[in-house]
Amino acid sequence: MSITSTTVEPSHVPRLRADASRNRERIVAAAREEFVKYGAEVAFDQVARRAGVSNATIYRHFVDRSDLIRQVTLEVMNRIVALAESALAEAPDAFEALQRFVHGAAEERIGALCPILSDGCERIAAELAEKRIRLEHALEDIVDRAHSSGLLRPDVAAADIVIAVHQLTRPLPGTTDLNLDRFVDRHLQLFLDGLRAPGRSPLPGTAATFEDFQRRR
Repeated sequence: MSITSTTVEPSHVPRLRADASRNRERIVAAAREEFVKYGAEVAFDQVARRAGVSNATIYRHFVDRSDLIRQVTLEVMNRIVALAESALAEAPDAFEALQRFVHGAAEERIGALCPILSDGCERIAAELAEKRIRLEHALEDIVDRAHSSGLLRPDVAAADIVIAVHQLTRPLPGTTDLNLDRFVDRHLQLFLDGLRAPGRSPLPGTAATFEDFQRRR
């Protein structure tokens, strides 16, 4: 009997670990959705219901709300970096890569998440530094190639793209319960069409840079 026990027990350990990993992934995904819709102070009860777990399960994985915000920040940043790099590698041309990035980044609802994730960013600046540099390089490469191919108007910079996606995915005041998501891709495509070369009119001011973001920090 002891032999049977020792042969069966190890098979349960990986299964439990896999279950715990799936629960953690569900919690992070649910928290992201709830943060987008209701803000950082959303009740953990709502996050737990969306994730299909108990409140106790959330606290087993995350020490507190700031720890959960930190993990959501890292997860979103990981996906956006992967999106920029894969768009650059796989799209048939640079403008198509830009379009894939813009629509994919919008699906993350960066405009809604940024005010919430900013606290998490301050706490994990070192962890995010390498990811931010990778994102900036990938997006600058996309924009440079689009300029070189004559597809993107020359007075637009990579940081302009980031600002525009943020602005176009910010929730309008008092629209929490309205389904405005159906308009996002429509308005993003209007924006993208305005980026194509040649531009119909000169842009006022100067192009944004990633250094501008650093100075604000």
